[in-house]
Amino acid sequence: MSSHEETVRIESADCGRFDAYLAVPESAQGPGLVLLQYICGVNAVMRRLAREFAARGYLVAVPDLFWRQEPGVMLANDPATVTAEEQRRALALNDGFADAPALDDMRATLAYLRSHERCNGRVGTLGYCLGGRMAFLLALHSDVDCAVGYYGVNLDKYVGEAPALRCPVLLHMAEKDVLVPPPVREQIVTSLALIENVSVSVHPGVNHAFALAGGPNHDAVAAANADQASLAFLDKHLKAA
Repeated sequence: MSSHEETVRIESADCGRFDAYLAVPESAQGPGLVLLQYICGVNAVMRRLAREFAARGYLVAVPDLFWRQEPGVMLANDPATVTAEEQRRALALNDGFADAPALDDMRATLAYLRSHERCNGRVGTLGYCLGGRMAFLLALHSDVDCAVGYYGVNLDKYVGEAPALRCPVLLHMAEKDVLVPPPVREQIVTSLALIENVSVSVHPGVNHAFALAGGPNHDAVAAANADQASLAFLDKHLKAA
């Protein structure tokens, strides 16, 4: 487990302030990780993931990306018992989400981690679903050291900018993702195949959110494969001397 966890306040580029859940490792110093949410907010799932990464030596911050719409959203804390109302609220928040101000918030979170006394100066990002797209966007528009995205939705909006990437990127996609139709997935894979520092893994036979433990689409084998690859990728780019 991490040595401690807390909620911190970070100043946004437009002079607001938003919360981020912070999980601090036991080690004296470690790399930072900007961990980015599903559409259900900084819920129990994201907090558990943050603690797990902290147990591996990462200083983890999970920014509240929905704070401009509704601060402190924590829906679907148990993915196995999500209600229809929680689904409705999550989809409404996702529909009202704006990438540009959230990108500013992620950059502020990145800067917060880099300045933290427990950070070794290297910071990566990893996100799921909405967060998968935003991790890719942060890789495009910041000096983050590496990025991992799980089944990002609407990535096709940004793949044309991929030649501008300045850091290594690993993306996990689901072959049967109902939110990313096959023609869209093929466009993304084909476009990114031309970029030297981008790796795309298409996991066969699985649907969106296959790595969400307890969720209806969870696939233990695909999740383990993706997580193992992601940890090796983060360790390589953030912990290597």
